[in-house]
Amino acid sequence: MPSCDVWLCGLVTFLKIMNDLSTRFSFKDVEAKWRRHWEDNGIFHAEPRDGKKPYSIVIPPPNVTGILHMGHALNNTLQDILIRYKRMQGFEACWMPGTDHAGIATQNVVEKQLAKEGKTRHDIGREEMLTRLWDWKKQYGDTIINQLKQLGASCDWPRTRFTMDDDYSGAVRHVFIALYKKGLVYRGQYIINWCPRCQTALSDEEAEHKNVNGSLYHIRYPFKDDLQKFVIVATTRPETMLGDTAVAVHPNDPRYKKLIGKTLVLPLLNREINIIADDFVNPEFGTGVVKVTPAHDPNDFQMGQRHKLEFINIMHPDARLNENAGPFKDMDRFKARAKVLEALKEANFLEKMDQHAHAVGHCYRCHTVVEPYLSKQWFVKMKPLAQPALKAVKDGKIKFYPERWTKVYTNWMEEIRDWCISRQIWWGHRIPVWYCDGEKKCSEPIVADQAPAKCPHCGSLQLKQDEDVLDTWFSSWLWPFATFGWPEGSQKSDVRSQQKKDLEYFYPTNSLFTASEIIFFWVARMIMAGIEFMGDIPFSDVYIHGTVRDAQGRKMSKSLGNAIDPLEIIGEYGADALRFSLIVNSGQDLYISKEKFEVGRNFANKIWNASRLVLMNVSLPEGERNIDLENDASVRTSDLPTRWIVSKFYSTLAEVDRAIDNYRFSEAENLIYDFFWKNFCDWYLEMIKGRFSDPAVQKITFAILEKSVRMMHPFLPFVTEEIWAHLGISKDCLAVQPWPEAKPGLIDSPTEDSMQTIIDLVSGIRNLKVQWNIKPQQVLDCHFAAGAKAHQRLFDQTKEILQNLGRINPVVSPDNLAGLKNAATGITGGIKFALPLGDVIDVEKEKRRILEQIAQFKKDSAGLSGRLANQSFLAKAPHDVVKKEQERLAALTGKIQELDGVIRNLSH
Repeated sequence: MPSCDVWLCGLVTFLKIMNDLSTRFSFKDVEAKWRRHWEDNGIFHAEPRDGKKPYSIVIPPPNVTGILHMGHALNNTLQDILIRYKRMQGFEACWMPGTDHAGIATQNVVEKQLAKEGKTRHDIGREEMLTRLWDWKKQYGDTIINQLKQLGASCDWPRTRFTMDDDYSGAVRHVFIALYKKGLVYRGQYIINWCPRCQTALSDEEAEHKNVNGSLYHIRYPFKDDLQKFVIVATTRPETMLGDTAVAVHPNDPRYKKLIGKTLVLPLLNREINIIADDFVNPEFGTGVVKVTPAHDPNDFQMGQRHKLEFINIMHPDARLNENAGPFKDMDRFKARAKVLEALKEANFLEKMDQHAHAVGHCYRCHTVVEPYLSKQWFVKMKPLAQPALKAVKDGKIKFYPERWTKVYTNWMEEIRDWCISRQIWWGHRIPVWYCDGEKKCSEPIVADQAPAKCPHCGSLQLKQDEDVLDTWFSSWLWPFATFGWPEGSQKSDVRSQQKKDLEYFYPTNSLFTASEIIFFWVARMIMAGIEFMGDIPFSDVYIHGTVRDAQGRKMSKSLGNAIDPLEIIGEYGADALRFSLIVNSGQDLYISKEKFEVGRNFANKIWNASRLVLMNVSLPEGERNIDLENDASVRTSDLPTRWIVSKFYSTLAEVDRAIDNYRFSEAENLIYDFFWKNFCDWYLEMIKGRFSDPAVQKITFAILEKSVRMMHPFLPFVTEEIWAHLGISKDCLAVQPWPEAKPGLIDSPTEDSMQTIIDLVSGIRNLKVQWNIKPQQVLDCHFAAGAKAHQRLFDQTKEILQNLGRINPVVSPDNLAGLKNAATGITGGIKFALPLGDVIDVEKEKRRILEQIAQFKKDSAGLSGRLANQSFLAKAPHDVVKKEQERLAALTGKIQELDGVIRNLSH
């Protein structure tokens, strides 16, 4: 018996818990409280510490225009799980937060505001436009950061960076100048992807290709020396023919070999053009004759260079045709297309039109069809930078998870093209280049960190800075090291010293979490920049998470109207519910519906209720709550259920560790869910009901609860933090508590196997009651034939558990259950069991009911099988419908097999 003092101490603690721990988990109050506590107390702030190993992650910086969507919620939950896990493991864990200035997107937002005033950016000028952009950023730019805090993201918030911070901008200029001096940045006249709506260049990766149903137009190009004869050219963009300067065929195409060098007359404009031969031409496409428009097609541009053709630009930047388009001047490109076709028909130049599906580039921001456009732009030579970055992955210094993304990365890097880095907008890092605007107009650009006082070539004071800004990705490729103050700039010496320590300590970072679509935009470029400027890889692991889709398998998007707002889910179910439900459903892709968030909500409530049950029944003095199970004698001398739950916890912990270390987060969550809900709550707490007066039971139950709470914390930080505060183990919050220590010596596989046999026995008995329509609470005789002596011992040890949980009177039958009539039977773990039914139910009536069920299930199964074998149904039905039908069929098949067994195992 515990002493009176201990008993009184326990009573006081019990009363305190009952006053503090409410009957229901109020997630809104709990989340608000702990968000404030974590931030106000700098719980997540990291500093270089001697003797402590760092673990760092840089956040994929969301756009300042952004609001939290499910992709953000998934990405940041995954990062938060890992950083909390590493922090609890004892690492100096730094999760670097920040936002990206998002050049095109942010400028679009402010330009829309201007449009409501009836103005454009050109009306107010560059300086006023930049003032408005900065004002917008100050007012709205932290929206997504605050939303990430609602999600529970444990970032090092005092370190929050912005890609246009002064020192970050200095790093961007430093990189441009360094690459220019090395000959890797150059300016040239090239075909680029041009967005007429945003009026800026786009990189190849920013011009998303979408399949569209268009037409292939066959146009007659007459010969100069005989206008009645012609070649037929096939094109999808007839308006661009106005800029043709040649027609090309393959040099080995026997149909046209004799025509090479002949002169044609360009329809509608009557310009003379020649037939050239080039290996690029595909004889199988169209007629095997292609028009060559060097100023409006990237492949034609290459041919134009090879054959020294004229480059004729027929468009203004807004995609209206210019004076080179003759009678079609000032028409929009698509209106011009219709007019060109009309004119070709009238002049009998249009041979025919065929339907033709093809891929067309669209602006990744405004979704306007992009135009291949000849323009003078700034580029980075990528092949020299790509080679060491490719080697780092091939050599295994950087690993992709899942591994299949390695091939995607290497294929792109091996075929990499130069990167167009100039953008014709005003919001961003202005290119640090000046041009002489004096009398001599010196041609050599002046590349410098600050505006030069005069032209170094002629001494003129008239200088003009390049109007363009750098591609947004040109700043974000420096993110893993520029965020830590690289390079040492003009800050005060103490700031420089601290930033140098930070960079040396936290770089290279450890892991990167991102989506597959920015492997090229961001991941590959960060690897190149890290190796080039830091001499080391920026991270060692890249985890590519799946895409969030709706229940029909469609990618969530505003345009489809199928997006689920994560903030709405947090408001209705709680942040823990959102986080847990997202990860437990994650895999290659996630198929999410609102109802699926009930899983996380229910689990958070289960944790709360189970914790409350334990705390109501435990009266341990505060000084005795940090329990070392490995050195506690009561563990080894306790009964089978207690030894089992200890072993099961530590074997689960070992599997959870392995899963997290290998980026298998869904697996880790499922392990935790199964252990806590099924093993601890459904079985162990049921087994020890009525035994809480035993101090050993109290101690071990409390220990398993507190260690489980620590294990669950990275996944459900709010509910676990609140429960931890009531456990009375430490005044420090759970976020900085140690991760449960592995105890291989407490893992007892034979004990787990034995207990699983008992669980299976109870489950088998309960199932038989359900199948034969017997009330679960009705107590029946149950006959057992243990077989081996080990089974007999197990049965003897757990007879009381079987009796209480199975609601049975256990009877040992040495005759192997022979002679029992009308008994429902089963076997598990070598132990046979039987429930005599004759005195309990009308066996024949229930048998008929079950047989009718089997017949109906078979009928339903046949119908489903037919539907799933129908190729038309499979092709047209949404993903979620097919999946549900497959699941229904599998469930029916299993039920038929189960009920067949029930009838088969009825003794006669």
